[in-house]
Amino acid sequence: MKERIISVDIFRGLTIVLMILVNTPGTWSNVYGPLLHANWHGYTPTDLVFPFFLFIVGTSIVFSYQNKTTTSATYRKIVIRALKLIGLGLFLGAFTIYFPFFKDFENIRFPGVLQRIGVVFFFAAILFINFNWKVLLGICITILLGYWIWMGFIPVNGMDPTFERAPNNWANYIDLHVIGTHMYKEDYDPEGLLSTLPSIASSLMGIFTGLILLSKRAKKELLLLGVGIVLVVAGHLWDLVFPINKALWSSSFVLVTAGWANILLALIYYLTDVKGFRFGSIFRYAGSNAITVYFLSSFISKIFYSIKIDGQTTLHQWLFQKIYLHDFMSAELSSLLYGLSVVSFYLLLAYVMYRRKIFIKV
Repeated sequence: MKERIISVDIFRGLTIVLMILVNTPGTWSNVYGPLLHANWHGYTPTDLVFPFFLFIVGTSIVFSYQNKTTTSATYRKIVIRALKLIGLGLFLGAFTIYFPFFKDFENIRFPGVLQRIGVVFFFAAILFINFNWKVLLGICITILLGYWIWMGFIPVNGMDPTFERAPNNWANYIDLHVIGTHMYKEDYDPEGLLSTLPSIASSLMGIFTGLILLSKRAKKELLLLGVGIVLVVAGHLWDLVFPINKALWSSSFVLVTAGWANILLALIYYLTDVKGFRFGSIFRYAGSNAITVYFLSSFISKIFYSIKIDGQTTLHQWLFQKIYLHDFMSAELSSLLYGLSVVSFYLLLAYVMYRRKIFIKV
């Protein structure tokens, strides 16, 4: 694009910042409720963060591939980028600070955030360059309805299916029998195999928004706002029969999160691209190197959790206890301040990279 849509860059950067914030509290024992994931059904503000990023991945695909042809070179670039993302995710899942620097094979978690981003990007980009919006809409609806039917109506090993955290939950069942011990939990993985299917729909939702932003429609912000409200309402209605659930990435969850993404993006778009208010530049910097910043935050966090100061206390715990934990404020506030400090560091890093024109494209 010759003239960038500022709100998309701000939205992407804001999402990365929130991903870092919710992933790095001072202590997981004391975290404000909105900064935690829902236990199972339902959602909190934290549950919106990852689907927001997949949503904006779809929007960015429109800007990057709007004029691309279905040539071998285009496919090769898409495949290479997807494999890079998956590879970085697998590296994070396998890395340890101790020689030989990788966990034993049976202890490596295969799924993960970057892996899901890579898979979703691959399918969303391939679909976008091959089909028009009407076909994409049909695919999106088919995925969401098909996932609901699969999860809610097809028997699991002779048992009635369930949406609860149980062996006869299709998503959990497939992950347990295919991935085995390589999961986040013993019985399920929030970035598991079957739940990746509806996460592709989250990115397709972002593609539709990208097409709106590139169109010549007037009052685009009102259209985005209207679409967002409809999706939120529809998602909550679907919740009555297919619960909103991030771990399962339920179809109702896709609609609700895409709805809130459209509402937030509509607001940012109106303030920046329509009214010309210049705010949120620091988030634009983070958005310019989004994957790099996220990867570094995850990698360094793993190191801080691995280094032992006195044989028991990790570097992460030591910093939190020595600098942030005080009697005059609550442990939750101390934990939040630690997370905000981590976020501030990566925002500064993103700013320096932006000013020096260092853009690492994954």
